[in-house]
Amino acid sequence: MSVAAPSSLLKVEEIQGRGRGMVASQPLKAGQIVLRDSPILLYSALPLIPQSLSSSSSTLASSFCDHCFRTLPSSLQGDSSSSAVLCPSCRHYRFCSSNCLSKALNSSHSSWVCQALSHFQANSPLIGHPLELQVQAQFLIASYNLANISPSDFQILLSLHGSPDDATISAAQFLHPLISSLCSIAPIGLQNVFSLELTSALLAKDKYNAFGLMQPVSVDDGQRSVRAYGIYPYASFFNHDCLPNACRFDYVDSNPPDGSNNTDIIVRMIHDVPQGREICLSYFPVNENYASRQKRLMEDYGFTCNCDRCNVESNWSDNDDTIEEDNAEDGEEVMDEEDQYENMAASDTDNNNDFPHAYFFLRYMCDRPNCGGTLAPLPPQVDSTSNVMECNVCGKLKSDDEQDEAPMED
Repeated sequence: MSVAAPSSLLKVEEIQGRGRGMVASQPLKAGQIVLRDSPILLYSALPLIPQSLSSSSSTLASSFCDHCFRTLPSSLQGDSSSSAVLCPSCRHYRFCSSNCLSKALNSSHSSWVCQALSHFQANSPLIGHPLELQVQAQFLIASYNLANISPSDFQILLSLHGSPDDATISAAQFLHPLISSLCSIAPIGLQNVFSLELTSALLAKDKYNAFGLMQPVSVDDGQRSVRAYGIYPYASFFNHDCLPNACRFDYVDSNPPDGSNNTDIIVRMIHDVPQGREICLSYFPVNENYASRQKRLMEDYGFTCNCDRCNVESNWSDNDDTIEEDNAEDGEEVMDEEDQYENMAASDTDNNNDFPHAYFFLRYMCDRPNCGGTLAPLPPQVDSTSNVMECNVCGKLKSDDEQDEAPMED
């Protein structure tokens, strides 16, 4: 299936050994926005069954709008519904405005979705099962709803990369009877769509293509959880590299000035690249070590990474892992990965053959504690590259002269 180019800056090509990928159609500048992509599907990453929430997170499910996933004003959070914009049918799902409610009722929270979610919450067939299954159930409801409200987008979803593996088949065998039990209340056009094979295929598309929309960074421990997942038809073509040349930004809690949606994701170049170069993202924070990266990529995406960085680190990672394990057993504090890279960069100025990519971490990795974000220049003005870098996790701005500035305001 041929794929239309997302813009004049990028094209989708078959790349040997890597499948389809995004390639620069022309020379690209640091900070340049190469893609704005809107989701064809959004669904919550929070527990479907309220009883699954721990006491410490009992109000989490009502902290975000159930359509655009913005953080709700404090007056609309919690259990109080006095000023909330609630779904008129289930009186459970809440929205940041009447406008969001209106959009949701015609798309993401259609009558069938409302009934399906309410059915699961009332009958609680997923109580006692892992959160992952609850999130997958919400994805399947959203996907089958997409088949009804936008068949063309549903076909785009099915065209994306990903085939069922043992894990997705097992999940489908458990979830499909629950989803198909909703057939009797489904729209007529949807009643003949449900099948175990399609459910398995959909779960595979979700596993390999979903992007997380993140919650704000916790001021207490620096952790950042997922509030929702989205399927982005063009962004899904970016392949992974452990030293990416582009990174993704989202501004879920902001009001985009250019008229785009708050759930759009924006991909910006980290540094200049020539025409014909593949444009890659990192699928997780770049400061993870070799063993952790390889484990995550195999478990979550089904491949082993052979990028330049991995080829270098594979020569010494076994020793490092052994040292870390020994230190952990002895109760000694293990040096943070960021600190290791900074020390390598400082000590290898004369001979950096052991770690030739140390400059990346000094230049493009956020130095805020517990962040792990990647820095990219702000979009260039005309032909001039900005000297201000923005972190794609915490929003911190940092100029070339190392003078830190405040995070961007909405």
